[in-house]
Amino acid sequence: MTLSRRLSWFLLAFGVWSWIIWITFVKNLVKDGSGLAFDDGHPTAYFWVHLTLAVVSFLLGTVVGAIGLRGLRALGRTS
Repeated sequence: MTLSRRLSWFLLAFGVWSWIIWITFVKNLVKDGSGLAFDDGHPTAYFWVHLTLAVVSFLLGTVVGAIGLRGLRALGRTS
């Protein structure tokens, strides 16, 4: 299967965007002062659920971005 150049760039951009968004989210989660993420210095269920969401999103963003990168590389070899 060959991906179009447009789709390959979209997938790569989505992977990069996912990393940028979720890194920012994790930084904010760790610095949370509202009491949602930490209770007396200990992580709460909110923290663990959202950290799990971030890790899964990192993994999916990496896979999607890698597919886009492979698509661009394949297009470069066939040109």
